Amino acid sequence: MFTGIITDMGEVRHVEARGDLRARIGTGYDTATIDIGASIACDGVCLTVVDLGPDWFDVDISAETVAMTNIGHNAWEAGRRINLERALKVGDELGGHIVSGHVDGVAPIVEMHDEGDSTRVVLEAPEALARFIAPKGSVALNGTSLTVNEVEGRRFGINFIPHTKAVTTWGEARVGDQVNLEIDTLARYVARLAEAG
Repeated sequence: MFTGIITDMGEVRHVEARGDLRARIGTGYDTATIDIGASIACDGVCLTVVDLGPDWFDVDISAETVAMTNIGHNAWEAGRRINLERALKVGDELGGHIVSGHVDGVAPIVEMHDEGDSTRVVLEAPEALARFIAPKGSVALNGTSLTVNEVEGRRFGINFIPHTKAVTTWGEARVGDQVNLEIDTLARYVARLAEAG
């Protein structure tokens, strides 16, 4: 479990095929405090640490994960910066919302423009996920907990304040980027209850 509050910007050092994909992620985390088998959200994807070095960790990425995330859109290549968050511990502050790290799909950025010091970003959700996104609701985008401003059909808008752009990869976002989308767990259960009648 995660909160969507990014605590490090890592860098993909290399990715190689070994049956599954193996990725090495450079990090500012003190890797002496990370256990083999620990979960780390990498751009919102919950991945298991399988090896460690002084300033890096390795993760294996299954074919299912590749298919459901921006990793399958060739987004992870050497030099790419990614948002990182370590797993929530009992007693930690829950500053964002409950994020599982199980990405539901990919949403492209279709519009961007500045509004004062902030940046308004419009994304397009996959058809099957659009109904779970509501104004003033929460979504996780590349692992970042964010509030939805408006929804029009499959399109929804997010506003990034200067702090978010400085401490996450959102300061580097561009139109056309493929973004990992995890819908709010509560929205999923409310929809299921409504369907059950």
